[in-house]
Amino acid sequence: MPHTTPTDAMAFVQWLRSVAPYIHAFRGHTFVIAFGGEVVSDGGFVALTHDFNLLHSLGVRLVLVHGARAQIEARLNALDQASRYVKDLRVTDNAALQCAKEAVGRIRVEIEALLSTGLPNSPMAGAQIRVASGNFVIAKPMGVIDGVDLQHTGEVRKIDAAAIEKRLNDGEMVLLSPLGYSPTGEIFNLTLEDVATSAAIALGADKLIFLMEEDGVTDASGKLLNELTVPEAEKLVSKQTRLSGDVRLYLPCALRACREGVARAHLLSRHVDGAVLLELFTHQGIGSMVTQAELKKLRQAQIEDAGGILALIEPLENEGVLVRRPRELLEMEMSRFSVVEHDGVIIGCAALYPFSRDDAGELACLVVQQNYRKQGCGDILLQRIEKLARDAGMRKLFVLTTRAAHWFIERGFKEGTVEQLPEQKQALYNYQRRSKVFVKRL
Repeated sequence: MPHTTPTDAMAFVQWLRSVAPYIHAFRGHTFVIAFGGEVVSDGGFVALTHDFNLLHSLGVRLVLVHGARAQIEARLNALDQASRYVKDLRVTDNAALQCAKEAVGRIRVEIEALLSTGLPNSPMAGAQIRVASGNFVIAKPMGVIDGVDLQHTGEVRKIDAAAIEKRLNDGEMVLLSPLGYSPTGEIFNLTLEDVATSAAIALGADKLIFLMEEDGVTDASGKLLNELTVPEAEKLVSKQTRLSGDVRLYLPCALRACREGVARAHLLSRHVDGAVLLELFTHQGIGSMVTQAELKKLRQAQIEDAGGILALIEPLENEGVLVRRPRELLEMEMSRFSVVEHDGVIIGCAALYPFSRDDAGELACLVVQQNYRKQGCGDILLQRIEKLARDAGMRKLFVLTTRAAHWFIERGFKEGTVEQLPEQKQALYNYQRRSKVFVKRL
């Protein structure tokens, strides 16, 4: 058995503590996760079952939507039948429909079998997952597009949300296939993105997750965009030439879902082991997330933020960069602080201390979490402090720093002397720290 060092053990403890807020936030919420048939055919679904089992054990209500395009293609090729597409939609003739029914049946059985495993000494030990599948999707024919009759290709007319909710409330995992049924008993071949998006909207899901070939949505330079608001995503979709592969299919669906009530939609690579867990349980994630609104919020600090602010400033206090503040003092001075939060986590803070006799204010404790230091958080905190100072009638702002001299100079501060500080602050100046003084006229 491998030996665990104290460092490894502490890292594990810190990691487990860091994911606790997500565990609390996700319990009882509904996630719709969509993946193509390739995930099953290339063996990738085995690892996914472990992740789905973990989410299920944490109280997440899971609706899984699988595709079957790869298996249908393989079956048609074996029969020497050609595939026809119109705008990425298969023309489903009688032969293609038969292949679709066979492919979906096989995939569904394989998925249910893998989710039913409970081998000892494996991540599935004791899982006892019950999987519900059935005629939850009511469909209608797609009809004629660009003069071509798509025949048995359809689109979602309605999701039987009440029936799915009942299964979820009973502790079951629901599996949806890309086939729909009409009230007259017809069967239609659907796209997995249509089924997944419609299901997420009908269920009021908290998350819609697409596993795809690419890492996520990228900008013109190829940089991964971790977060997109609906307006930002709309701009990308309007420039279709910039979207490639699965992103072209899934990003519009993510947009539709967010416009119609789904809180967040995620696009991430199916090729990364543990991709779903990394996206959900790390603050940065690994893919692209579309949200209804900007996740960063600038606001007045509240007493409940004390723990988050302490987590930000304690490492710098330990390094001697900041003067140590007892928790009791921090709570008493909470009204002085402004914070930037991202998705409920405090990632930046700053405080303003007034010196009324001198018409001056001190900018103190300006800290931004390392991962966000090049995203303008420091600037928006500084702008807020300056506005608060002006509104209070202060004519100058000063700051004491040992490390960030250039940052303040670049933002209009000029180096000063201890003698330029208010007398009350001069009396508290620590000559051992030898902090530099910077002043800005407002």
